[in-house]
Formats: sequence, structure tokens, C-alpha cells
Amino acid sequence: MLKPAATLRAMDAAHHWHPFSDMTALNRTGARIIVSAKGVFLTDADGNDILDGMSGLWNVAVGYGREEIVDAVASQMRALPYYNTFFQCTHPSVAQYAEALTALAPAHISKVFFAGGGSEANDTAFRLARIFWDQRGKPQKKRFIARHNAYHGSTVLSASLGGMAAMHGQSGLPIEGISHIRQPYHFGEGEGFSPDDFGRLAAKALADEIARLGADTVAAFIAEPIQGAGGVIIPPDSYWPEVARICRENNVLLIADEVITGFGRTGHFWGVERFGVAPDIMTIAKAMTSGYVPCGGVLISDRVAKTLATAGEIFHGYTTSGHPAACAAGLATLEIFARERLVDRVADDVGPYLGALWAGLGDHPLVGEARMTGLIGALELVADGGRTRFPSELNAGTRCRDLSVAHGLVMRAVGDTMVIAPPLVISRAECDLLVARARHTLDALAAELT
Repeated sequence: MLKPAATLRAMDAAHHWHPFSDMTALNRTGARIIVSAKGVFLTDADGNDILDGMSGLWNVAVGYGREEIVDAVASQMRALPYYNTFFQCTHPSVAQYAEALTALAPAHISKVFFAGGGSEANDTAFRLARIFWDQRGKPQKKRFIARHNAYHGSTVLSASLGGMAAMHGQSGLPIEGISHIRQPYHFGEGEGFSPDDFGRLAAKALADEIARLGADTVAAFIAEPIQGAGGVIIPPDSYWPEVARICRENNVLLIADEVITGFGRTGHFWGVERFGVAPDIMTIAKAMTSGYVPCGGVLISDRVAKTLATAGEIFHGYTTSGHPAACAAGLATLEIFARERLVDRVADDVGPYLGALWAGLGDHPLVGEARMTGLIGALELVADGGRTRFPSELNAGTRCRDLSVAHGLVMRAVGDTMVIAPPLVISRAECDLLVARARHTLDALAAELT
């Protein structure tokens, strides 16, 4: 029987250390207790229904309450709850899931390494890229280039690859051998430039950094097709093709972090397809099981895999690599994607529909830009309808986030940028409701700030 909400909050405050949280502030108010969910809606312990505009943490792509995933996991747990994939062993669900994933991958990719989540996947990509160059007779190619304000996870290595200043401000990150270049953030950094000109300018920062370090020392460039936790930064169309060209010409591996953008989020199965590039390595997690069971992975191009195979045993892996229950959840998720044609739906139906509604929020006096591609979008909160931000002490983004939940909608605040990424199964009527609640939130924020 469910304990009373007050009891649960007290237990949580006494014993649970939350991720990315100021525990003193959180325990002063008490955590919000989510007790159930169905479709795109959450229900909290106080009986409030909240539209989940963030798909959990970018991951619940097929929505909540999908019994086919639950049944697949339960069946797998009864047959084989766990066995490892070390020591020359495999099991049916991991073999089938590997085949299914690589069948959906770009044509030049036919191998997948399984991990427990996105952070582990990016750690793995880092190691595989370095081993690749060792085997190619270029052991000096060890450096990595990433972007400011990128997010690649929160282990020591993945947080170092990421470019989050707050994360780097704790415990002496980043580690040695990783440098960061500017982000392709046209609204925030490209005033005075057309989007395409700014895209090429941002890409040139990669060429400049490779030249500064020396191409013979650079192993790889890693980037999200769209920076998610950095504020849904959708690069200009000129950016990614130029980045790919720079990597090719300098013999630098291109690693695409698809943890957020993979599995249909952009209206393409992979984010890189939205921008027309073919990376050497792709890291995946989140929506690959729709968040029902933790899972991550690394998709490895045939060129890279062929070279890695010359290394013999690669001393790397995780206890849960290819966990049977995670693979069963992943297979069931892919079946839903195919049966309900979710990627096409995002590309041709609810994506454009929500995008048009979302763009309409750009007329609000607190919104400097409303942007979206597929089902991932952002609002830039401004003081003047242009590009002037509110004073930081007003905490406009945090206040907007809290008001949003009070109005029945989960939006995420990244500074003063509000972001959404609803489940791919959201209906048109639910899109209407999402945007109406977002507008009510903006109106409430305006009343507080003006």
C-alpha cells in the first residue's frame, strides 16, 4: 500500500540524494512525488495530472503504460533474468536486438557495443577511438575536441567531454587532453550573421582548434546533432556538412552523440540524417528502450570496426552490457516504432503540427525565439521581445519551470531557455493542450516579472 505523501517526502529527504539537485533547497520544499503515468500524462501524489513535455528525461518516446514492453521484460526475466556477454557468451535477446539496431543504423554501420546508459556509451566511444588510432599506427592521436555547453554525461570522462561550465567548476574537470570550441548557437551568439554564415563560422572553430593542436594529435570530434541539455541548440543547416568535411580532411574521427536525438526525435531515425552526415561512431541510449529499462550503446562504423578487430581482445565492458531485460525492452520498443510508424508521424504529422503551434509562442512579449525541429524545441525568455536577457537574480527560467508545472506542464529550464521534447505518441489535441499551458505559463511569468 502506498504510504502517505508526507511520509514519502520525509523518507526521501532523509535518505535520497538526488541527481543535479541542491539538496538543501529541495528538502526545504519536498520532492514532487510521481505515482503513476499513462500516455503523455503523469499523476502526482496530490492527484494532479501533468503533461510530460520532456518525455521523462528525453527518453520515454513511446509514452507511459505500454504493456507490450512490460510483458516483454517480464517474459525475459522469467526465462533468463540475467547473464553476462563476457567470456564468449551471448543470449537470444542481445543477438536479436543487435541485429535490429544495426538494421536501422546508417548503411556504413553494422556493429553495436552495449552499455548501461549514455555516459558509459560516451566513455566507450572515447576508448574505442583511441584504440583505433593505436591500431592504425598513430598512437599520438589522443586528443578530443568537443563543444562548450555540450552534454555527454556525468562520469568523470563524459563530463569532461561535455562543455558544461557548472560541471567543470566542480572537482577539477575537464581532464587533460580534451578541449572545447564554440557552439553553433545562432540566437545566443550569432547576432549580425545570417544563420548559414554563422553555421560556417562556428564550424571554422573546429578547423582552427585542430590546427592549433596539430591534426596528428587529434583523435576525434564529438558533438550532439542538436545540443539537448545545452538548450535545444539547433545548428544552421550549413554547420554539420562543414564539420564533416573538416574531420575528413584532417583525418579526425567524427563521433555523434545520438543519446537524445536518436530514435525519431528529429523526424528522422537518427539526428545525423537530419543534417546529412555519416559519423564514424554514434552513441545511443534513452529512447532505445523508451526509458523502461536502462540501456546504452555505441554504433561502430565498419571502417572503425575492421581496425578494432586487429587489436585482439579489447579490455573493456560492463556488467550490464547487453542485459537480457534491456534488450527485450528495446526489441519491444522497436516493434512499437515500426507498427505505429512513429518516425514518419513525427516528420509528417505531429511534428509539423506542434512546430507551427510552438512558433506561434514567438509572439509573446517574453519570447525572443521559438524554435523546433521534429519534437524537440525551445523558447528563449527575454525582457524586451528581442535578445536582452532578464537580470540573472530574477531566475526567470527557474520561475518559468515551476510555474509550468503548476499549470500542468513539464518544461525544462536551461538558464533562461525553456525546452520541451514530448513523447513521440503525443496527439494533436495534446499538442494543443501543451501549447495552451505553455502560454498560460508565460502569462503568469509576465505577471510576476513586470
